[in-house]
Amino acid sequence: MLLLLTATVLYAMWFMPEDTVDDGSRRSSVEQPAVPPATTDPAPEESRGSDDGGGREQPDETAPQTSGPATSPDGFRTHEDPAGFRIAVPEGWDRSGPNGRGQVRFGSGDFEMVVVKGRDATKEFGADPMAYQSDDEPELEPFRTSDWSSASGLRRIDVGDTAMAEGTYTWQDASGRDVYVRNRAMILDGRYHLVLVIGPDDERDAVDRWFEGVVDTYRVLR
Repeated sequence: MLLLLTATVLYAMWFMPEDTVDDGSRRSSVEQPAVPPATTDPAPEESRGSDDGGGREQPDETAPQTSGPATSPDGFRTHEDPAGFRIAVPEGWDRSGPNGRGQVRFGSGDFEMVVVKGRDATKEFGADPMAYQSDDEPELEPFRTSDWSSASGLRRIDVGDTAMAEGTYTWQDASGRDVYVRNRAMILDGRYHLVLVIGPDDERDAVDRWFEGVVDTYRVLR
């Protein structure tokens, strides 16, 4: 009888399943794949432009400076003018002025660039470059008085403390020629500074190329 009881106990110990509670210290016999550590690389930044307040997104731009270097693109030369400004000028263009309206002009053939350094003050014309461009800028008077004219791409750009306005204009000049004009008016130290590029209406791509090559290089030297 004792032998039978002993055999029964041994059988139960060896072959019957245990009723256990896993406390986490026992590992499964199946090896789990290692989980790689979480990465902390930041998500890629989105490229964002600035909004001009009218729902139009503007490209990021560099504010015109009152001093400092400006790099001239290929096909342009850096010009330091006796009137007290620096700007890129297309190679081969000649300078004239300043005239009685404070305009310094650069030109070649049918193309011309007009630069005006701080002639008009915000105390007289207000600090809204869009309104100045639309109503007061003397360089755009032919647009306002021409029998045939149009305007597009009008926008205000605020970069830091610098307020600017840009526009694209067409009109018929005194000789009857249809011209295409890119214009920027910017406020620096309470005065309006202007850069315009003018050319034939059927040469718009060339006018755009000249304007975009020079306009962001304008610097005030004194």
